[in-house]
Amino acid sequence: MNRLYLLLYLVFSITTILFSQKPEALRIDYVHNGNNEKETIHIYRLIAEPYFSGNRNHDIYPFDYGNYKVEVSLKKDNELIYSYHYNSLFNEWQATKMANSESRSFQESVKIPFPEGPVNIIFYSRDKKLNWNKIYSYDIDPASNFIIKDKPKEYHTRIIYDAGNYKEKMDLLIIPDGYTKDEMVKYHKDAKRFRDYLLTCAPFDKHRGKINVWTIDVISEESGTDKPTKGQWKNTALDASFNTFGSQRYLTTYNHFALREAASCTPYDLIFILVNDTLYGGGGIFNFYSVATSDDDHADFLMVHEFGHHFGCLGDEYYTSEVAVEDYHKTNVEPYEPNLTTLVDFDTKWKDMLDNNTPIPTPDDSSHKNTIGVYEGGGYLAKGVYRPFPDCTMKSPKYDNFCPVCQRALVKMLHYYTGEVTE
Repeated sequence: MNRLYLLLYLVFSITTILFSQKPEALRIDYVHNGNNEKETIHIYRLIAEPYFSGNRNHDIYPFDYGNYKVEVSLKKDNELIYSYHYNSLFNEWQATKMANSESRSFQESVKIPFPEGPVNIIFYSRDKKLNWNKIYSYDIDPASNFIIKDKPKEYHTRIIYDAGNYKEKMDLLIIPDGYTKDEMVKYHKDAKRFRDYLLTCAPFDKHRGKINVWTIDVISEESGTDKPTKGQWKNTALDASFNTFGSQRYLTTYNHFALREAASCTPYDLIFILVNDTLYGGGGIFNFYSVATSDDDHADFLMVHEFGHHFGCLGDEYYTSEVAVEDYHKTNVEPYEPNLTTLVDFDTKWKDMLDNNTPIPTPDDSSHKNTIGVYEGGGYLAKGVYRPFPDCTMKSPKYDNFCPVCQRALVKMLHYYTGEVTE
């Protein structure tokens, strides 16, 4: 009997510790609404989370990337203590033809270190000249009863590549959609295969010591994913679907809250959604998520290409394929993506990597086959936008083919996550 009391006491003590553990992160779920001319943000809920995996040596975001940013300041003296940049489905929606005539709402989330005192968070958005404009401000008191502090739903998680402390590494979570309970073994095999696609691709192959890779067993009721143009609809945990914004191969999920809720029980900096399907498709949104199908013949390319968008804010360098957006890059302003330029402000890009004898623009001919240059065509435009290399994983469906400029940008981002010095 004494042993039973001791066991109950230990269980109670461990449970008390788990529930009383100070949260590391605060997730802000909100709704982003608007069209191509206006936008609004409305807070939906605040959730305390057990893990914040961002490196605290870089609480102020060092790169001027993305269409959105948040800044967190102390209420008592207005000191900036945290910032973060990102993109979302909403900014892509604004560039579609549909957004000219209608408004839509999108789920979005940002995660910040759990504040020690009252703070103010400001959301910024870029205008068409890529200038930052304040669009929303919100005060947060960490003692508020409106902050949800429920224990996250428990899923079985694994670390399938362990480089060290999650607070000092880039943590990638590979999360499944369209895998049933009977397909979890397949998911684990697929996740390890996708892990290897990343870790054997340059420049990640030489920086494995900076990367953790996690899995989580999120089970779907049905196998596969939605294909609206084929009349195929599947009941899956994360609601991934092809035909985003009318683009046949663009695979995303609008159910962002479900994604973040599932991910909250494990450390993560970035989320890769692995969709159990054979059809070619995927998507990648900077600091939002990336997604690809598991069993297409080009799955290796899809993984690293979409992750390049998600992780490195790399822009698409192709300009002949069908896309859902219109007039996405303005040729009279310098794009923020590190691998694209309009030559408006080329000094901020890869000019330092050019040989002094390389002409600008650079002819795309055999004499410059392996030359870092300024090649016209990129960002969905044949004219006015330039890329740094004749070919690259961000241009053509070739695995392990990131150009030197893209590789440099990816390594800088790895340094950000590990707390190393960035330029």
